[in-house]
This record gives sequence, structure tokens and C-alpha cells, in this order.
Amino acid sequence: MLKKLFLTAAATVILTGAAMTATVPAQAATTCKEAAKMKYPDLVKGLKDRHAYKKACKQAWKASTGKTGLIGKLKLKG
Repeated sequence: MLKKLFLTAAATVILTGAAMTATVPAQAATTCKEAAKMKYPDLVKGLKDRHAYKKACKQAWKASTGKTGLIGKLKLKG
């Protein structure tokens, strides 16, 4: 009986921990535009900074997916 109680408690702790780590943050940006808006929320002061951040984000995304450079050119030809 005591063994079942401990096993049940351990299973509950493990499942609770898994459920807590599986949650997605509410402010996770999905696009470069949203990330730039979150980083520079003030439109008047941060317009140039927001544009530069968005451009750098897009370049980094393209580089990570292989859409630029020699590999990207070879993918388009083939």
C-alpha cells in the first residue's frame, strides 16, 4: 500500500513537471515584424531601429534555412 502511494506521488510530480515545461510563453514572436514591434514598441522613436532589426532578422532567417549564398543558388537551379 505504501509503495503504491509513493509511486503515485512520483508519477504525479513527473507529469506536473512535464506539463509546466510544455507551456509556450504568451509573448513569443512568430515573425520578424512581431519581434521588432516587441523590441521597439515606440513607433516615433524606434522606427529606424525597428526597420533595421526586422531586416537583420530576415537575413538571419534566410541564412539559417539555406536560402542565401552558394547553397541557395544551387537549390534554385536544381
